Amino acid sequence: MGDLVTIVIPFYNDPYVPHAIQSALSQTYPNVEVVLVNDGSTAYTHLLDPYRSLIRVIDKANGGTASALNEGIRQAKGRYIAWLSSDDRFHPRKLERQMAFMKTNRARISFTNFHRIDSTGRVIRTRAGRRFRSVIPFYEFFRKGNPINGCTIVAERDLLFELGLFDEEMLYTHDNDMWFKVLVNRIDFYYLDEALTEYRMHGSMGSVRFRPVVKQELVKLRAKYVPPLNRVIAALKREEARRRK
Repeated sequence: MGDLVTIVIPFYNDPYVPHAIQSALSQTYPNVEVVLVNDGSTAYTHLLDPYRSLIRVIDKANGGTASALNEGIRQAKGRYIAWLSSDDRFHPRKLERQMAFMKTNRARISFTNFHRIDSTGRVIRTRAGRRFRSVIPFYEFFRKGNPINGCTIVAERDLLFELGLFDEEMLYTHDNDMWFKVLVNRIDFYYLDEALTEYRMHGSMGSVRFRPVVKQELVKLRAKYVPPLNRVIAALKREEARRRK
């Protein structure tokens, strides 16, 4: 049957949530639990009612996406965690394909490509994720941006605990903070170049509405992590040079 995977869905006042839940319940991977964390919602909670017998709903006071993710991870029963935003959708074979890939590579954490969809669910850009020719350009990109869509991630639950879970003080860049922690700790990030998530672009997205705060958080993250990241990149370049000799 395979290891249990917990899909954690943070939810706050989101009308798209039935689409996310349905995509989680439609996974072809045979061993899945779905945990939705209601982060103090004041609207659209009635949309959860048809699914309450099929998923686990955890109610908590509002604290932001990172706090909702962390609560879901703490209460998860799965060995692996997949994060699904309440406005996004998983491809039915997402976990089947990604878990097989991770088992083959003995990966502790992986991410994939994705499609972008609009507010109606129409695909507006296929295979929208960045691709890198090798590991070093991937690491280098983090000096200026975040090439990983968080909802394409599957990770060992134990690894997330080892890294201290998501930083709840980072309201909009908690994902970028986590990926930095993975990189500076020299944990291999595996990439599967298949579009297995549909990432919804719409005007109510926090990253759009609170762009100035996002920029402030990114300045803090880069000040904290780019120096140790540069040391990791230098070490990778030395290792690559030795292999070429």
